[in-house]
Amino acid sequence: MLIPYQSLLQLPSETLDNLIKEFLFTQTEDGSFASLDDQALARAIAQCRQALARNELVVEYSEEDESIAIRHKQETLTQQGQDDRSC
Repeated sequence: MLIPYQSLLQLPSETLDNLIKEFLFTQTEDGSFASLDDQALARAIAQCRQALARNELVVEYSEEDESIAIRHKQETLTQQGQDDRSC
């Protein structure tokens, strides 16, 4: 289930930032921000917020395993198409 962007804005800012940081961790090769300073991390978070607002990134809640994650919109559309074909 996709979480609408407007609903994300109702979360405490720190909560959304932590969700974005988790997404960013998955995008780095070594899984850390060791090479980023605070300003670079703040810029990356701001860029992710903008991508969420533009619907390029989406927040998906999985009822099956009760998890939440940010994904590229294309990724969820591809997965949804595969799920539809397997039914």
